Amino acid sequence: MRSVLRTADLNVMAPTRMIWLPGAYHGAQDFVNAGFAEAVSRRDASVDLAFIDLDLKHLGDRAALQALRSEHVLAARDQGVSIWLAGISLGGLIALDYAATYPGECDGVCLLAPYLGNRMLTAEIAAAGLAAWEPGDVAEDDEERRIWRFIRTRSARPSLYLGFGQSDRFASAHALLASALPLGSVNVIAGGHDWRTWTTLWENFLDSHFS
Repeated sequence: MRSVLRTADLNVMAPTRMIWLPGAYHGAQDFVNAGFAEAVSRRDASVDLAFIDLDLKHLGDRAALQALRSEHVLAARDQGVSIWLAGISLGGLIALDYAATYPGECDGVCLLAPYLGNRMLTAEIAAAGLAAWEPGDVAEDDEERRIWRFIRTRSARPSLYLGFGQSDRFASAHALLASALPLGSVNVIAGGHDWRTWTTLWENFLDSHFS
């Protein structure tokens, strides 16, 4: 699994590592180009960043989660660092699926404009109300229903943070997730489903968590 690592200090591992998963048709370098690492440097924050390249052909067979776990999460945890898994758009779905599949391995999940499933599923959940919704039997390859079961039943750990733009095409699903989170864990700003909005949300997250 290809990745780009940006460390806060070349000589020592930071106490926190954020592992970033991109949206569809984006890659690790897009995070760098958007200034994600530069934003950490400006704040002198003790956070190492690992930006991951995802191979979309593996998303349905769980291989992406297994590679992410063996190559990135467990290796960092063995060094005693705190792990935040983070994702944008489709990467957010994968981050949630990881947290649901491997409970206790992440200390936090940061979601910026995540894809949270098809509109039929989110409409079903909204109609029932998340607290009353029943996922039924969840097939192994049904990531979308599995992540909502996780959202509905999760405990306080891992921490879950959501940021999105008011004009994002997935905003209705984001609002459904936001209703299950504390106010301090949700950041809604003007903007759509684009890097400009995501970069601002990232800056806001850093200011609230690492300043």
